Amino acid sequence: MSSDKTYHLSSNGKNYIALIDCDSFFVSCERKLNPELKGLPVSVVSGERGCVIARSREAKALGVPMGIPLFQAVEKFPECLYIPANHYAYTIISHSVMDILKSYSPNVQVYSIDEAFVDFTGLTRLYKKNFFKLALEIQEKIANEVDIPVTIGVSTSKTLAKLASDKAKNTNNRIAFAGHLTRIELLKRTEIDEVWGIGRRLGVKLRGYGIKTAYDFIQRDDAWVQKRFGKNGLTTKSELLGIMVSPITNEIELPKSISDTKSFLEFSSDLNFLRNELSIHIHSCCKRLRKIDCKCNTIGVILKTKDFKTYYEKINLESPLDFEFDISKIAFEILDKMYNPQILYRSIGIVFEDFNKNSETQLTLFEQNPNKEKNEKLGKSLDILEQKFGRNIVRTGFIDKNVPFKQGFLTSPQDVN
Repeated sequence: MSSDKTYHLSSNGKNYIALIDCDSFFVSCERKLNPELKGLPVSVVSGERGCVIARSREAKALGVPMGIPLFQAVEKFPECLYIPANHYAYTIISHSVMDILKSYSPNVQVYSIDEAFVDFTGLTRLYKKNFFKLALEIQEKIANEVDIPVTIGVSTSKTLAKLASDKAKNTNNRIAFAGHLTRIELLKRTEIDEVWGIGRRLGVKLRGYGIKTAYDFIQRDDAWVQKRFGKNGLTTKSELLGIMVSPITNEIELPKSISDTKSFLEFSSDLNFLRNELSIHIHSCCKRLRKIDCKCNTIGVILKTKDFKTYYEKINLESPLDFEFDISKIAFEILDKMYNPQILYRSIGIVFEDFNKNSETQLTLFEQNPNKEKNEKLGKSLDILEQKFGRNIVRTGFIDKNVPFKQGFLTSPQDVN
């Protein structure tokens, strides 16, 4: 799979897809922000009382498992550095990576914060480079301009490109091509539960039918696959055969929900503190709503107590909203009903559901919001200020000056300046 002849294939009239996957993205972002972390065992955690959500190769070598609670990780692996996740910074860095990909191809489907499918069809002729040299150029450009390492897999379908990318992680140049000559070999070396969309649970079922590898799966006829696994099973089989069933799309699918929550550094029963934290989460979600040009029809408040009991209340809005002040007023009313001053809380959060695209939102005859246009302009102005000067440059809601603004921590036997 790594021989040079693989990379000199041209498109020959076929469509080609590349999957660009940022390596250990959260850790790579932290190393970009603090280069002294490079080469050290680093784990990113979801909060001071959270769990490990990303690990460097050095941390994996120590044996740090994914999902381990922070207090256990510190005890078992004290030599590792534990850093709180900074999702805002990760999102900004992700946009920089995706902008580079979009400069090479007009068809880029951002699959997640650290992955994107890129239409490579015709790019070898356009840039006068074979697939390997083109992937290498993109990889080096992202490394030089964004300081994020990426792995790239190229093939004729998304599923094969994903498999190629997974296998490329174990190669020196982290680039792999799954073409006609290498596809069968790749499928024979791929365990069935490694196939994108199958996973362990379905893999157990398939193994019960004697299907151990991806190659075993494509040997079954279509009728057998459809009877047991339906349309999705046939789609997976076709994609493994190199047939592009799921093309790249630039259309942004509306999420089912948008949420933001975070554990407090210290437990609290102070209502103003809870409102302040909730307002920060509301702003984060409103910003994401405006980015996809939507408004929400349902908002909910999440409260988690010191002893991990979770309370959730939601309300359907009379008209869709995307502005902090409007949503905060309603969210604070929900919080007031849920709040018990005798309880210590460990986290609070907000959930938005049921979205309308702004272009499809119809004004009601009885809508009474004379400040609607002004609010929309103010919301966009907040987004522009944050993009230019950083997150929370303008804070909305209740700000208690007596509550210290704490930001980040390092848990390690040694300090990293």
